[in-house]
Amino acid sequence: MNVRARLITLIAIVVVAVVGTVVYVADVKSDQKKAVASAQPVATADLATLTARPHVVFRSTAIGDDYGHVAVVSLADPNGPRAFAPVTCDRVYARNGESVCLYAKPGLVTTYRAEVLGADWAVKQTLPLSGVPSRTRISPDSSMVATTTFVTGHDYSSPGQFSTATLVTKVGSSKSVNIEGFKLMVGGKRITASDRNIWGVTFADDDNFFATAASGGKTWLVKGSLSGQTLTALREDAECPSISPDHTRVAFKTRNGHPTGQWQIAVYDLAGGKQTITSEKQSVDDQVEWLDNDHVLFGLPRTGTGPSASDIWMVNADGSGSPQIFIHDAWSPAVVR
Repeated sequence: MNVRARLITLIAIVVVAVVGTVVYVADVKSDQKKAVASAQPVATADLATLTARPHVVFRSTAIGDDYGHVAVVSLADPNGPRAFAPVTCDRVYARNGESVCLYAKPGLVTTYRAEVLGADWAVKQTLPLSGVPSRTRISPDSSMVATTTFVTGHDYSSPGQFSTATLVTKVGSSKSVNIEGFKLMVGGKRITASDRNIWGVTFADDDNFFATAASGGKTWLVKGSLSGQTLTALREDAECPSISPDHTRVAFKTRNGHPTGQWQIAVYDLAGGKQTITSEKQSVDDQVEWLDNDHVLFGLPRTGTGPSASDIWMVNADGSGSPQIFIHDAWSPAVVR
């Protein structure tokens, strides 16, 4: 084949690829418009009224103009009317009138942002990020914010096959500490391997916290101290912990003998060391939230396709009962009392 023929063939391939992409995008947009047009309207309520009493803050995944917006429902009526905040987030967490919003901003180059929002939902502070945001938590007194980002890659189904950066920032300060530089102790030995990663912080107070540590294909639940800059392993096979309201237990996802990328929710008693596997049988890839001392909440993608493809579920922490949908069309819950 001569150069001219090769050039013509290449141009033909490019044209077919471009036309195929245009048609695909057009089909997707058409399907989205049809889905929005056929979606049931979402009952709404006043935002100030709902936030004045115990409530749940979350990311709404209901099809419509408010898809992706931060939403609020009454804790007493989680599937009742929802109020929408004037912000969109990919992941949100809230405490005591303050929220943290992580989101991606599409463009020629996608950028990622993390912001602390006040009670009026205005930006109080922009947090430093060094990669794709994944997890975030606020300390009980709202003085500290933790963010985890993927520095390279998006998949952490295999420990050690990714790289994270976990920063803790004092609200109102420009100074952050990367806890991945803390001293990591496992079984009395210090782990200094280059593949170590720390992610998924949950605060006990403004100094002590729990998180996930990983190295050499293993993960551990670790207890950390900001002032001491230490991380001490408590047990193996634990990821994305969340401390209970009474501070006696930590819930996390665990492989528990399942294949890579499959997790169950476990609840670990800090005093006695007993682990309880909840009754949720589906794989849960989320950092759970405690509804109260007896129940945990978590997000699950819905089977099928489409933008409205997740719900928040509830399961008993003691392993009894059956999981139940807590909020339809929702993701990333935070319980605020």
